[in-house]
Amino acid sequence: MVVNNLAEVLRVQGRYDESEAMNRRALEEYEKQFGSDHPDTLKATNNLALALRDLGRYEESEVMNHRALEGYERCFGSDHPNTLAAVNNQAQVLQSQGRYDESEAMNRRALQGYEKCFGSENPNTLIPVSNLAQVLRRQGRYEESEVMNRRALVGYEKCFGSGHPNTLIVVNNLSMLLLKWGKFIESEKMFRRVLEGREKAMGTDHPSVLSTIDNLTL
Repeated sequence: MVVNNLAEVLRVQGRYDESEAMNRRALEEYEKQFGSDHPDTLKATNNLALALRDLGRYEESEVMNHRALEGYERCFGSDHPNTLAAVNNQAQVLQSQGRYDESEAMNRRALQGYEKCFGSENPNTLIPVSNLAQVLRRQGRYEESEVMNRRALVGYEKCFGSGHPNTLIVVNNLSMLLLKWGKFIESEKMFRRVLEGREKAMGTDHPSVLSTIDNLTL
């Protein structure tokens, strides 16, 4: 357990190589003690998949995600929150590989499951809503993407408030969509909202603030 926790701390710190090593150690120990389908083993499998994704090793991450997903389905069923989290992770890995149709299917599966478990406005449900919006944008399905982005935005504002970092991420995503779609006035308005919120929360020299300023100059 300590090894697994340390691996998560290292990942949060951005020390992905070290996190991978710790996750592999935790996975080996859990498999030896409990077998491959124990919840602790599956958690370590899932965490290793996340570390590999952070390292940009998407094919390896996909393999580990698939292993975790199958294990969670056997242990808990298809609609358990742990299973749905693994579905969501797989959707993101597939998106990172440019496999948008497959990612869309997994995002919709996660969304349907979260809605069933938690309702439509729960923060867990909003994750696949936001992710699905990004996949639809990359597919060039701008109208559908806008609907999902605005749904996510309303939900995050209700859950966290207008200045929360998660809310501002969704505002930024919507801004990028509107820019891509040629809706420049609306896009600029959204980018300025992101800039104001991030400057207030992070200061004027934070990389996220500077990135938003760059987007305003596009």
